[in-house]
Amino acid sequence: MSETEATGEEVPMSEGHFLRFYVHEGDRHRHALLWEWLLQQANKLGIRGGSAFKAMAGFGRHHVLHETHFFELAGSVAVEVEFIVTEGESKQLLELIEREKIRVFYACIPARFGIINPDRKDPPEAPP
Repeated sequence: MSETEATGEEVPMSEGHFLRFYVHEGDRHRHALLWEWLLQQANKLGIRGGSAFKAMAGFGRHHVLHETHFFELAGSVAVEVEFIVTEGESKQLLELIEREKIRVFYACIPARFGIINPDRKDPPEAPP
């Protein structure tokens, strides 16, 4: 049963983007790890949240398989940095990355998002 069917009310949803960046764990920008820099900059822009996830294994455009091992040197596996953002936030973050001349592979997927059972501190809807 959906939320609408259970309560007769529709859960407020916002439209935006799911942004995912793929970086190598050792990549740096301005003396910071790139994945940390992305999270810090998104936070400064007022984006409500972001996460970084280290990959267990993967390959990129050079088709070389990289896997995590206990004694592996840092920097050879990917880190995914993700944000669910409004269209305006997406534009701000992508423009910042472009201005900083950072070369990074990313995905931008349309997303609908909201909060189920929000408390008083949550805005009724995400800002445009």
